[in-house]
Amino acid sequence: MTTLIQRSLPLAKTSTPALQFLRFRGKINIQRPKAPHYERARVVAVTQPKYPELPKAKSCFKTRAERTKQQQENPYNEIIAREVRNWLEHSRLVAFFHLNSITADDIFRVRVQLHKQNLHLKSYGSKIIEQAVKNTQYEAILPLFHSNHCIVFSPDTQKTAALLRIVRRVPQMVLLGGIVEETMLNRNQFVAYAQMPGLHAAQAQLVQTLNQAPGHLIQQLQAHQNSFVQVLDVHAKNQVKEETPEST
Repeated sequence: MTTLIQRSLPLAKTSTPALQFLRFRGKINIQRPKAPHYERARVVAVTQPKYPELPKAKSCFKTRAERTKQQQENPYNEIIAREVRNWLEHSRLVAFFHLNSITADDIFRVRVQLHKQNLHLKSYGSKIIEQAVKNTQYEAILPLFHSNHCIVFSPDTQKTAALLRIVRRVPQMVLLGGIVEETMLNRNQFVAYAQMPGLHAAQAQLVQTLNQAPGHLIQQLQAHQNSFVQVLDVHAKNQVKEETPEST
């Protein structure tokens, strides 16, 4: 019965489609796809939309100096600049260092050691330094701040040797120069100043030198008198010896 129905109704017969899988030799690169065929590329180029060009802003034609003039200065930078100027004006000892690559722990240890010696380690940006020393007597130090740096302030000039002794154990800090008693010193002059004796020792040496001059003068003035007295004393002793045998 089924065979008769299939013969009479051929459309009712079902068939399974044949499937064949194909594999490409290489992987498809999504980021850099293969260039399309010339005809297809020409069609794609023709069908691309064209959008109207946006009007150019006037700021694009301004120079960098004109754009920076319009920027408002941060008032906090002025406060920090006044702080730097205050440190420079009230510190009798100022040392400038070039700071190489160093960890935060190492710089903290150095800061603590310097603080124990009444030395204060500070670090500021080059713009703040420029704003602080502009049109002042310290404007000559600006070339020292083109790279990473740090500054050490102290109200006591006698701490120069202690500063160099602490920094000698930190090779990341390179001495560039300093200001001592409002005098700009380079590295060699700064080291030579640290090797000089202290103020009290220099004063004692000066007093000793001044005392030696009048003492030497008095000694020279009394030299003839002392020699004459010694000669008379020897002559008197010789006379006493000659008179003693005659009396016996």
